[in-house]
Amino acid sequence: MTTDWNPNLYLKYANERTQPSLDLIARIGLGQPDRIIDLGCGTGNSTEALRRRWPGADVTGLDNSAKMLETAARDFPAGKWVQADINAWTAETPYDLVFSNATLQWVKGHAALIPRLFAQVAAGGALAVQMPHSGKMAVRKLILATADDPAWRERMGAARNATAIDSSEAYYDLLAPLSPRLDLWETEYLHVMADPEAILEWIRATSLRPFLDALASADERAAFEAQLRGRIDAAFPRARRRQTPLSVHALVLCRVSLSAMIFRK
Repeated sequence: MTTDWNPNLYLKYANERTQPSLDLIARIGLGQPDRIIDLGCGTGNSTEALRRRWPGADVTGLDNSAKMLETAARDFPAGKWVQADINAWTAETPYDLVFSNATLQWVKGHAALIPRLFAQVAAGGALAVQMPHSGKMAVRKLILATADDPAWRERMGAARNATAIDSSEAYYDLLAPLSPRLDLWETEYLHVMADPEAILEWIRATSLRPFLDALASADERAAFEAQLRGRIDAAFPRARRRQTPLSVHALVLCRVSLSAMIFRK
């Protein structure tokens, strides 16, 4: 069973999810781009941030999820929204900025994809991309350990491979021949979470989706989440949980982001 994205669940941590896009936008050294596209715009938060940074630009948000685009159009009615698949997308006219936040990890074949996206950039423009580096996140290891349970191991092949992200070195080797102007960096984001259920709620909207989709029933999905919740609880012993200003036991979820920015001459 493959489900569409859940905008309400995704937006529960809207500020935290949007922050990497804001940090990437702040580093884009373009003066006044005329045309911008946000690939995998989701609920439109990053698209709106691009519009605020460059209010004179023609900014388009593109996503393959009808539900996410409905939410984007509701929350940002002045925006321009297009439903399309990044795998098949090409620009009729090159864009001054091709931007993507937390999306390309869901798209396979980066060795061909990223040069193709860079080819959609106009002279003097840029391709700017941010991807969560799930392989460096502790919670990803807990998801994979849960997926290895004999009860559902044989059904988890597609879920294990649903996202694809390579090393920083591999992206440098891929991007450096395309342009002499290249920035590549990693960022750690630390999110204080109230309890294991809060972490589950975070990942249900994104990285946990393929694993839950692989299961046949609500009972199986509940059993998978219960096992994962136990692993999360064990990975963050109560003695290591610090106190928040509200004196509530907290978990700190570490998220690693890989960002790249490449400019066309």
